[in-house]
Amino acid sequence: MGKKYERVKSCLDCVRKKTDFVPRVALVLGSGLGDLAEQIEVVDTLDYAEIDGFPQSTVAGHKGRFVFGYMEGTPVVIMQGRVHFYEGYEMEDVVLPVRLMRALGANTLFLTNAAGGMGDGFQCGDLMLITDHISSFIRNPLIGENEEEFGVRFPDMSEIYDKDLQQIIRQCSKELSVTLKEGVYLQFTGPSYESPAEIRMCKALGASAVGMSTVVEAITANHMGMKICGISFISNLAAGISETPLSHEEVKAAADAVAPKFQALVKLAISRM
Repeated sequence: MGKKYERVKSCLDCVRKKTDFVPRVALVLGSGLGDLAEQIEVVDTLDYAEIDGFPQSTVAGHKGRFVFGYMEGTPVVIMQGRVHFYEGYEMEDVVLPVRLMRALGANTLFLTNAAGGMGDGFQCGDLMLITDHISSFIRNPLIGENEEEFGVRFPDMSEIYDKDLQQIIRQCSKELSVTLKEGVYLQFTGPSYESPAEIRMCKALGASAVGMSTVVEAITANHMGMKICGISFISNLAAGISETPLSHEEVKAAADAVAPKFQALVKLAISRM
C-alpha cells in the first residue's frame, strides 16, 4: 500500500468514525458559491479540522467542511470550501479531498469555480459548461510514484469531462431557461490575478475562462475512474478585458447575484445523474 493511499485510508477511517453516509455524487463549491450546501437535506457535517492530517481552507468565504446529505433525492457529499495550491499546500494536499470523496463512495465529481471570462461575448455573471481544460501551467498531481490503488501510471485524458453529464447539464439549463455558455478552462497557480499579456496568451491557446483551481482535481478524479463535469461561474472579466482592477470582493459580490440560477441548475442536474 502506497503512502498516499495510506493517507487517504487514514482520513477515511477518521470520517467513518463520525458518519457512515455513502455519497454517489461529490460536489466541490467554488468561491462565493458555498451557500448551495445549505439548500440540501443535510444528514451530517464534518469540519476539515476534525479529520486527522487533513488540509484546512484559508480563503475568506470558504467554510472548510464536508456536508453530507440528499440533493433532490441524490446522496451527495459537498466540499464547502476547497483547498488551493496557492495557499502553500503541496499538490498531494490539494487533491486529497477528491481522493477521499472517491473512497467514501462517490463515483461522479461535479466541479464548480469562480473564473475570469475571456470568451467572446462573456459577461460577469455568466455560467460556462467546462468542455475541456488546459493544465500546462500547473504541477500535475500525478507526478511521483504511481499508486495502483488509485489508477494506472499513464491515464488517458481524451474525455476528461463526461459527454453524457454535459448533455444532462445542457438539457437542464434549457428547462430552467438559464443561459449556459461553453468553453475551455485554464488553471494558473495564483494567488495573483493574471496580467493582460497572460490573458492574451490564454486566448491564443484556446481558453475561454481562467482560474486557480479545478484542473488538478479533474486530473485526479479522472485517474481514479470518476465521471467528471464542471461549471465555471464567470465572476469577472479577466485582466485586459475588464475595465476595472480585479478583487476577491468582486468575485463574492457577483456570486451572490448569480446564486439562485446557479443553485437551481446544479440541483436539477444532480437529480438526473
